[in-house]
Amino acid sequence: MNFLSKEWILGYVFAGLFLLMTLFVPGFFDTYNLINMLFQLPELGILSLGMMVVLLTAGIDLSITFLAALAGVIVAMLLTNGYSVPVSILAGFATALAGGLLNGFFIAVVGVSPILVTLGTMTLFEGIVLLLTKGNSISGFPESYSLIGNGLLGVVPIPILIFAVIAVILSILLNKTAWGRSVYMFGNNPTATLFSGINTTRVVLLVYLFAALMTAVAAIIMTSRYNSAKVDIGSSYLLQSIAVAVLGGTSISGGYGKVIGVVLAVGIFQIISNGLNLLGVSSMVIDILMGTILIGVLLINYVSAKRKQSQTA
Repeated sequence: MNFLSKEWILGYVFAGLFLLMTLFVPGFFDTYNLINMLFQLPELGILSLGMMVVLLTAGIDLSITFLAALAGVIVAMLLTNGYSVPVSILAGFATALAGGLLNGFFIAVVGVSPILVTLGTMTLFEGIVLLLTKGNSISGFPESYSLIGNGLLGVVPIPILIFAVIAVILSILLNKTAWGRSVYMFGNNPTATLFSGINTTRVVLLVYLFAALMTAVAAIIMTSRYNSAKVDIGSSYLLQSIAVAVLGGTSISGGYGKVIGVVLAVGIFQIISNGLNLLGVSSMVIDILMGTILIGVLLINYVSAKRKQSQTA
């Protein structure tokens, strides 16, 4: 066991930050604040897991938050028009998967660059949401729906349980299934993966469908928790999800990344954001800090990769 791996280092940072915030930030270790953090963390965490899988194939999904907004608006429209919660949720999942299929088709089948495809679909999804909502928010959902994002199972928030289940399932998929191994292989060497007899088109298509599935889950949690759906719901999570995935050790060039790393990274982001908010630090300063952390992690990963190359040369 390598106690100096990326994931172990993230664990040390997570524990250290948690201890520092507990000792020096008043109210951080308060039960109410900790539960509040557990309610907030899953939204970004679930989107980050979707982004992580995309990055494993050396791709990117810039449409992830606007697809979440579209799925959330579809759910909201059905709920406010008398449809049942299960039917509305299924429609949200169907909408998200249709968006993921669109991304996957152009990337995996047609062969267009992921950044170009998802930049286009990002604008497309945003336009559809604006058309449906006229720029307004939709609210007034049944109480049973609000339990998804605001309910507790005992003392544990339901959203964090959903996040935990997804993290475990994804870890199993990536490490114990043929598809997961193919995702890592494709990220390391797409050509070799193709010539080894693996259907790379199917692998990449499933990657974007999985990311879309994560947008639907995140959308349901967000709309339930905020009791509203609108075009910019979760929009700030786009760059944050990339930052979390990269901070969690996922290589932007593909081929490496672990679920535990992303889980720890989103925890680190949440601790920093919450602690600085309690200290009264402006959200703009927090954004600057998060951006600085991302740049620093990218530089460290770049230097580390160059050092490994020089050692193997």
